[in-house]
Amino acid sequence: MSNSAITPPADVVHVLPEGRTVFGMQLPVQSQSTIYAEPWEATAGPDELAQVALACEAAGFFYVGVCDHTFIPERLAGAMSTVWYDTVATLGWLAGVTTKIHLLSHIYVAALRHPLRAAKEFSTLDVLSSGRVICGVGAGHVNEEFDLMAPEFAERGPATDEAIAGIALAMTEEFPELPGPRWPAFGVGAKPRPIRSPRPPIWVGGSSTAALRRTARLGDGWLPQSVGPNLELLATLREMRAEYREGAPLDIGAISYPLYLGTPPADHELPPGTVQGSSDQILEYLAPFVEAGIGQVQVRFPAHSLDELCDQIARFGAEVVPSVNG
Repeated sequence: MSNSAITPPADVVHVLPEGRTVFGMQLPVQSQSTIYAEPWEATAGPDELAQVALACEAAGFFYVGVCDHTFIPERLAGAMSTVWYDTVATLGWLAGVTTKIHLLSHIYVAALRHPLRAAKEFSTLDVLSSGRVICGVGAGHVNEEFDLMAPEFAERGPATDEAIAGIALAMTEEFPELPGPRWPAFGVGAKPRPIRSPRPPIWVGGSSTAALRRTARLGDGWLPQSVGPNLELLATLREMRAEYREGAPLDIGAISYPLYLGTPPADHELPPGTVQGSSDQILEYLAPFVEAGIGQVQVRFPAHSLDELCDQIARFGAEVVPSVNG
């Protein structure tokens, strides 16, 4: 079945507040890629993870995110490490720890799971969190995961399209008939139904042309994998959305460079590209995101300790979040 034969979800689920830019953060501890993990995370666990999630909630963040890899092959372990908490289990635990903040899978490799299994997981999470789940999905990039779990790595694009359509259908209908050649064409029951009506939103990850097309055709939102705002990509995405979905609402995201408010300790070397300074300087950096119509920005704060990270989150919530929308 070709990509164009997949029927897009019947409804668009728009969750970001209109006319505002909100913020989210991928949590530390739960994934420890050497690209971004800080040394203190190596000995951290659930208590530290909960403290950061609650700090984000108190600071007025819109979501916290949890990554997804089933396993890391030995050839990539040096760069990615092998510490990757299970996405759904961790989000379920966070549903009980937090009360208001949205819970995002960032990103769930949807093609590696049966869509009924995935829909069951996210619908249950939505019930347990009183309607706070955002299903962020992507095509994945680790060949070995596909070698062991199927489909073939080269088929992950079409398989992801099928998965998105199938998950959306199974979260909406009690007896869905799944799209695509990989799934038998009969209706099966898949309760519980989610709290959010008609279903939790599905945000699609990626910045390639294929990912933009997938977002425009099948997604409720966009999770780019590159630092933004990229006006060229945004223009392309909006043109595709107009073509495929007649310009239906789309929750557009972006990723910022690392941020640091104030002056770090003398022994704290900030990562290259970090935007560091006063709240006014951080606001100046974020202004183009707002001007570009970005609905949510994923931020990161390099910190040498848990306390320093929570302090940065609190300062951002007190000094930046209230002013970013003017």
